[in-house]
Amino acid sequence: MLKATLRSFLAHKGRLLLSALAVVLSVAFVAGSLIFSDTVSRTFDRLFASSAADVTVGPRQNLDEALPSGATATLPAALAARVARVDGVAAARAEAEVEDITVVDARNESVSPRTGAPTIGGAWDPSGRSPVELGSGRAPRGPGEALLDARTADRADVRIGDTVTVVAPPGSFRARVVGTVTFTTANPGTALLFVDPGTARTKLLGDAGAATSITVDAAPGVSDATLKRRVADALGADRYVYRTAGEQAQSDVQELGGFLDVIKYVMVGFAGVAVLVGVFLIVNTFSMLIAQRTRELGLLRALGADRRQVRRSVLTEALLLGLVGATLGLVSGIALAAGLIELMGLLGMGIDTAGMVIGWVTPVTAYAVGVGVTFVAAYLPARRAAAVSPMAALSDAEVAGVGRPLRLRALAGAVVGAAGAAALAGCAAAADTGSAASLLGAGIVLTLVATVIAGPLLVRPVIRVLGAAFPALFGPVGLMSQRNALRNPRRTGATAAALMVGLALVGGLSVASVSMTESFDRQIDRTLGADYVVQSGNFTPFPREITEAVRRTEGVGLVVRSAFTPVAVRLPDGDRVETTAAGYEPRLDEVANIDYARGGTASALAAGRLGMDADFAREHGVRVGSVLPVEFRGGRTAELTVGALTDQESAEGFGTTGGIYFGLGTVERYAPGGQDAAVYVNAAAGTDDDELRAALERTLDPYPQVQVRDLADYKQLVRDQIAVLLYLVYALLGLAIVIAVLGVVNTLALSVVERTREIGLLRAIGLGRRQLRRMIRLESVVIAVFGAVLGLALGLLWGLCTQQVLALQGMTALAIPWGTIVAVVVGSAVIGVVAALLPALRASRMNVLAAIAHE
Repeated sequence: MLKATLRSFLAHKGRLLLSALAVVLSVAFVAGSLIFSDTVSRTFDRLFASSAADVTVGPRQNLDEALPSGATATLPAALAARVARVDGVAAARAEAEVEDITVVDARNESVSPRTGAPTIGGAWDPSGRSPVELGSGRAPRGPGEALLDARTADRADVRIGDTVTVVAPPGSFRARVVGTVTFTTANPGTALLFVDPGTARTKLLGDAGAATSITVDAAPGVSDATLKRRVADALGADRYVYRTAGEQAQSDVQELGGFLDVIKYVMVGFAGVAVLVGVFLIVNTFSMLIAQRTRELGLLRALGADRRQVRRSVLTEALLLGLVGATLGLVSGIALAAGLIELMGLLGMGIDTAGMVIGWVTPVTAYAVGVGVTFVAAYLPARRAAAVSPMAALSDAEVAGVGRPLRLRALAGAVVGAAGAAALAGCAAAADTGSAASLLGAGIVLTLVATVIAGPLLVRPVIRVLGAAFPALFGPVGLMSQRNALRNPRRTGATAAALMVGLALVGGLSVASVSMTESFDRQIDRTLGADYVVQSGNFTPFPREITEAVRRTEGVGLVVRSAFTPVAVRLPDGDRVETTAAGYEPRLDEVANIDYARGGTASALAAGRLGMDADFAREHGVRVGSVLPVEFRGGRTAELTVGALTDQESAEGFGTTGGIYFGLGTVERYAPGGQDAAVYVNAAAGTDDDELRAALERTLDPYPQVQVRDLADYKQLVRDQIAVLLYLVYALLGLAIVIAVLGVVNTLALSVVERTREIGLLRAIGLGRRQLRRMIRLESVVIAVFGAVLGLALGLLWGLCTQQVLALQGMTALAIPWGTIVAVVVGSAVIGVVAALLPALRASRMNVLAAIAHE
């Protein structure tokens, strides 16, 4: 049996190749994501471990910033002198470092990375742990000199001796570049600017007596843990945050982890789609191979092989396929990881491919996925093979499963589908976002499984409709192509299922993203009343200096500032909610249209008052006049009275739960040091809008981090942010289509082999080569369009339910991307034509007599 199995595998290796490609793709994405994330993690682990001080003292942060406020947490620089006197301290330094400054060259262009990585400004006070060293030039002396990292200088064409403008939170200043620094370890992709320590505190922090951290070196023989305890005892354990070198490195890695997780989850998502679609391909391939080998399997049974041996033989073939696919997938995954690392290098993140990390988990996972997918996918066909009777050796081979009733599938599909429909109905009716999201996930899984199970039941009614015009358009060839697609509903359903999965994802996420865009558009139309908004492209805050420059611009009438700050609010029902609150200047009504359930803007922005979303207030027992304890950044607290309740249906999320806002004076009193998030501008009387825009753009030319936007520009900014989701969807669609095309090609190729005698007879009675190719192409097209119709129907259902979940977050608009749907259906027909090219060509080249004599 083993010899027979090996010979059978080698005899069908061409037919199994396309199935192996699906395994290769899924394993490649899994292995590539593991290798890439392990390599990047190891690289930055070493970077942070080598640069972290033995002990770091930092300011205590009581609240996380979901949206940046622009404030830099500091502590007294004088603490360094106190720490230096602690027993066991060899040296202590006051560090000054600020993220997201803007460095502008002589052409008024930002030299910041175009990848969104921050530009960090700090004090040039190198130590043995510094991740950079002076590469050329000299160290900065005084407030008019600076160093720039060599990579940024080369990319921006900044030379030693050039003057740059540094836009920092306290304001901008000019500095001459006197040297460049190079990384001694991996470059994390940031841009670095260094000034002397005094300048860093006054120009970057705005306070000569402030520091962002105190770094401490231990004396010989003193452990980090011991030194940490001594420093904490000296300064007060609860006043600051104390970390050893290992803890600081771990904290830095966790901050970077969000970026790494995004890449890892995206690649795992690709791997999941490849696995899911590949399962259908493998099941279909093995089912067809077993159907074609019915006579062979019956002969094995007649010669004495029992059911277990036949089943084991088929599973052994699957195991061999999985091993080959996993091996090739692992090699492809290594190449994929290397490509990603090179891509990161082009984007500014310096990681050496020579240091690629391939841990034992990667090959184990790769082979587990490759072998597991093929083994599981081949199990049902293997059981079917074991059921072949020895009498099958005495009869012509029949295509297994053609005539078997679909009652069991109908029952199973109905039960699972009913459960899925109930989950989606519960999602639509749910009032809580968490419950709705959970029901949505369950409903998507169940309805997908139900559609796969019941797919063959839909083949005959749907394909009769889709192919109804074929006989009229293409005559007998069209009729035969339609009947060929109807001949084996199980096979047609399984072939179409691969394409269905990808298009269902596209349909659902397209509806969600377009609905989000429409919701934001409506909200912007409804609420934004300003002529222009001055804001950064990535929503980061900017210094007050820019706002004042806007105020001084000719033609500007009204300017209203806004800012964000993290808060924690204790509510009457006992809940403590951490969120991001907004602060506005008093004349907010003149640049925004706000609907109120109770109160108004004046009462919401008054000193000691706040505004809140009416629905959120109702959920937590808040009324106008309620006094709420509010905790601000740095531990400051206040008791604020609810002055107004808004009825905006505003889109929540991004840390803005509750729609809490108050006057800008409240922000500046309890959370000082922040920057402006946006500035709303109205034209002065008699000033044309176009003239004002031109004047604002001239004013802001030295500040490339901010842009002037009108209503249409603001909408486009939001659309561009949401478009990132669509790009991911289309990438997933591309992968699903690639595998689906492999599935259609595989099915048609095996079908041509299975129908060799039939094709020979058709040719013998007058069917031409061109007509034969057309028949196979039409069969492929109707199968592909069938998969598209099922996928889009399922995707639209998912999208509608997803929109109901979004509605609970204020995104109430529903939009259907009809253009995308039509394009997908047309594209599916094209896919069908492309997938049929090779099988149709092969069929047309058959020798008629040899085909008729084929067994």
